[in-house]
Amino acid sequence: MSRTFAACKNRVKNRGRAPDSFLNELVDWARNAPDEIFAANPIYDIYSSVVAQLGPWRDLKHRKAAMLEVLRVLGGFESSWDWGEGVDTGNPASNTPCTEEAGIFQCSGNSISFDASLQELLMTAAGTVDCKTFQIETKTNHLFAIGYCARLIRFTVKHHGPIKRKEINEWLRKDAVSEFESFL
Repeated sequence: MSRTFAACKNRVKNRGRAPDSFLNELVDWARNAPDEIFAANPIYDIYSSVVAQLGPWRDLKHRKAAMLEVLRVLGGFESSWDWGEGVDTGNPASNTPCTEEAGIFQCSGNSISFDASLQELLMTAAGTVDCKTFQIETKTNHLFAIGYCARLIRFTVKHHGPIKRKEINEWLRKDAVSEFESFL
């Protein structure tokens, strides 16, 4: 389904504007994603990290829209919305198949250790669980990449530098959350 975006087209730092195709994929994913991805939990997670910019949380639909806004901005920061983005050559720790970042959100295979559900998601998507497969899957399977990152940032805010350092926070927009909500 094609949508007309306005607020979601706001610039992200010096990365430009998210492509409509990416924004549409986010909305389509969220409309079918399991509610538990967005539900409140006792962990300091992405919702805890961005509540000052996007909260307070009203309901599940609002939480879904806020997640999409976080992913919109994170995708810009990490890869300028490039699904096929490879390893971060500026990171000296990115030197093994399990520590090399991959894809639009620059997740690395070692992140599957944060929760068994992440490993299960990769197994369901690819039929195996290893870091090389993770790299391929996160670059080519857009629904996997979105769902994986959304789950990961519910378990930790320390895997992604722009989240950990709160660099994304100033680029998050409540009007974009409202726009995402209107499509959900």
